[in-house]
Amino acid sequence: MTEEPPRRIGVMICQCGGNISDYVDTEKVRAEVAKQGDVVATRVEMFACSDSAQESMVQMIREKKLDGVVVCSCSPKLHLSTFRAMTQRGGLNPYEYTQVNIREQCSWAHTHDKPAATEKALRLVRAGVAKTALSTPLERMRVETIPQVLVIGAGIAGLRAALALSDLGISVHLIEKAPEPGGHVARWGRVFPNDKDGRGLIDTLVREVRARENIVLYLGTELTEMSGRIGSFRVKVRTPTAETISLNVGSIVVATGFETYAPKPGELGFGLEGVVTLPELKELLATNPSRLEYHGKAVRSIAYVYCVGSREEGSETNLRTYCSRYCCSATSHIATVITGMDPGIRQFHLFRDIRTYGKYEAIYERALRGGSVFLRFGEEAPPSVTSENGQLVVKVKDRLMAGEEVELRPDLVVLVTGMVPREDGEVARVLKIPIGKDGFFHEIHVKLRPVETVVDGVFIAGAAQGPKNLAESVTSSMAAVSKAAALLLKGYVDLDPMVAEVNPDLCAWCDACTLACPYGAVEKVDHGGTAVARINGILCKGEGACVPVCPKQAVSVKGYTNDQVRSMIDALVQEVA
Repeated sequence: MTEEPPRRIGVMICQCGGNISDYVDTEKVRAEVAKQGDVVATRVEMFACSDSAQESMVQMIREKKLDGVVVCSCSPKLHLSTFRAMTQRGGLNPYEYTQVNIREQCSWAHTHDKPAATEKALRLVRAGVAKTALSTPLERMRVETIPQVLVIGAGIAGLRAALALSDLGISVHLIEKAPEPGGHVARWGRVFPNDKDGRGLIDTLVREVRARENIVLYLGTELTEMSGRIGSFRVKVRTPTAETISLNVGSIVVATGFETYAPKPGELGFGLEGVVTLPELKELLATNPSRLEYHGKAVRSIAYVYCVGSREEGSETNLRTYCSRYCCSATSHIATVITGMDPGIRQFHLFRDIRTYGKYEAIYERALRGGSVFLRFGEEAPPSVTSENGQLVVKVKDRLMAGEEVELRPDLVVLVTGMVPREDGEVARVLKIPIGKDGFFHEIHVKLRPVETVVDGVFIAGAAQGPKNLAESVTSSMAAVSKAAALLLKGYVDLDPMVAEVNPDLCAWCDACTLACPYGAVEKVDHGGTAVARINGILCKGEGACVPVCPKQAVSVKGYTNDQVRSMIDALVQEVA
């Protein structure tokens, strides 16, 4: 038997502008790795992801005739696609490239111990080289796509997404759990920054949606099942009549929106006569835009209490540590609306911090000039709201007056409540998309892949992803549309080839892999008269849950074969000089 020729592997180590090199001796790692038999070229770069560094690596691949590449930098979540494309430009198969994470796993994890961080980095790089030495070329699987999209949620983000997809010639199935479309915006009256009527905005969008032949709107309808893969999902939805409708779509956009925080009884006076939430005030103004009344009585003074349900102390049971972003601007805008209605109404804003970021600062300025009084309280001393003989009493220590206590007796107290995630556990369960620590749906990367989820072809839009104002929600939905359309308009999608495979000569069909697979990618087939397992590569996500449960070690994942994993373990435990 002829012996396989040695591999020709190149290793590039990134300093990440000091993020890595401040805590890992990158030159020492390079020098040690250069001694490995399969490594024929090494280099250290300040920023491996920069265009110049990539071009240098492309040249090194060509000049050294490399047949494998290892880049030691940050998490593969950030630049795996970047370096695969670089490898391909050099003439190599992109799946003979390995990315080793020495930033998050070494320099950031061990800032207190540079020698240990360096040793760990060296072990990880050796493991990456060992894996690459056993790599084989893989080819992506091309499958056709269905030019239809399921949009879940008919709030402003979902409606705008449906119309944008329709404009691109893509058919849309738009489902809404509520009996009416529009979400919160339909009930909010005038909204910032353009002072447009929310009901009017929604009515315009809904009329346009109903006029489109390639959009079908389902009200009172919920998602119940999903199977398939990117480009061809099979979903089932349940209508108000309990009828189940089956749909085939190429992509899914989740725009389920948010809920507003519901204060607990007694929280800042909630439950007392005259204590309402910000959404309730907006609905009150929407029903009577010419005169502010509460229970038939004219309102002459208002006290707003900010950050109710947002920016709270974190704990295992309370995850609302985030800022809800829209509240300060919305409340400042409401103040200008009320001043325009009746300049004699006195308005007091009790706040921790005002965050009317960007151009919305002008709304805050208008509220100030209109006579609104802003009183700043400390986090440790929130306002108190009580009632004396039917009269609301608000007390607050104003930090702008050296902590002097101010007493207000307003006709109305408005709790400025933030956004909280909807109870979308069923959507998350059916779609298998993760939820972040704040309870909202979680994207792959907030900057690089802000609307993508771990399930290829499923995107998140609007406030389903986190607190957003209207403009941000629409921008997010347009990003999701662009991603979905890019997949579907070309008529095909190339799937990652790093999926599981079964060695039929070892398989004895015990059914363990079938039970372990959450995607239904394992099927029972006949192999020479014996029942064995076979992986449907189109459905498989390559997560490898089937590998450790196989008693015969008949299952492995392409690109992470059992032999490659063993070689990585051997390299990790190898002594460091």
